[in-house]
Amino acid sequence: MKSNIDLKGKCVLVTGAAGFIGANLVLKLLKEVNPIKVVGLDNVNDYYDTSIKDYRLRLIETEAKGDNNWVFVKGSIADKALVDKLFKEYNFDVVVNLAAQAGVRYSIDHPDVYIEANLIGFYNILEACRHSYDNGNKGVEHLVYASSSSVYGSNKKVPYSIEDKVDNPVSLYAATKKSNELLAHAYSKLYNIPSTGLRFFTVYGPAGRPDMAYFGFTNKLIKGETIKIFNFGNCKRDFTFVDDIVEGVKRVMEKAPAKQVGEDGLPIPPYAIYNIGNSNPENLLDFVKILQEELVSAGVLPKDYDFEAHKELVPMQAGDVPVTYADTSSLERDFGFRPNTSLREGLRKFAKWYKEFYLG
Repeated sequence: MKSNIDLKGKCVLVTGAAGFIGANLVLKLLKEVNPIKVVGLDNVNDYYDTSIKDYRLRLIETEAKGDNNWVFVKGSIADKALVDKLFKEYNFDVVVNLAAQAGVRYSIDHPDVYIEANLIGFYNILEACRHSYDNGNKGVEHLVYASSSSVYGSNKKVPYSIEDKVDNPVSLYAATKKSNELLAHAYSKLYNIPSTGLRFFTVYGPAGRPDMAYFGFTNKLIKGETIKIFNFGNCKRDFTFVDDIVEGVKRVMEKAPAKQVGEDGLPIPPYAIYNIGNSNPENLLDFVKILQEELVSAGVLPKDYDFEAHKELVPMQAGDVPVTYADTSSLERDFGFRPNTSLREGLRKFAKWYKEFYLG
């Protein structure tokens, strides 16, 4: 599949731009594409420590060097009037929707924020893309949006393939992400909007989300607290380093599914789904061991730290799944790319960042 979108000179909307993947994507676009105009939208909510979001935004400001290539708007995709206003003002060529309420466990007690951000917000983005073609305008060339490996639920077959049925979500978060895929398909069919959904697998790295295990473990170990390792350590996760994720997203942005007409004279939906994962699931106990070694190596924890005294093996939690494992063959086939950062290399970068950010 050849690239059919040259990002040079384009105007790109990145929602969730203060988020982990969003900020890293914006940085990559500003570094590697010139000229480009990137508009970032984020409500900078306090689901986790906003100082990390502020830090990411400062990195972007530094990279943008005050040029006209970066605009940040604080607001929510659930605000339809704001979304419509931005689409009218900037005539986006490519839209990357990464704004969402994340987290499986949080969705158990806070369902309303998932409905607002992940369903209403995504609907607003789809509607704005639809109306970008009004009055003969060229409109949005490609909508790329975040889905999640959680859509696979407690699927027994591994690795997870995009061909698998994903009709049995085990959390509201997963249900909203599957809904995004269904809505995008309907809009692709009805309005010929080229869209690609990306199922991300356990993204980690420097300045990541503090609610993720590797970050939470580090925070607890520093305070001398006990870390809980679920499913008695028998969980496996396809940990994917953030640089690999954003490399994949950028490549996907440049290749929109082709618009085609079927035998019935109606559009064949220009719609695609891909997994982005490391295709190499790691056992949670091995992961914790590597994390500990890198935290000691970076000077975050002392060499004589007693890890065994701070570990507790506990049963599975509601909404969690025992294994995530991505089949990335279609990503490799269509984009010549697969994530390849080793867990040790990625955790080393995280540990060094953590030392600088919190203990510098």
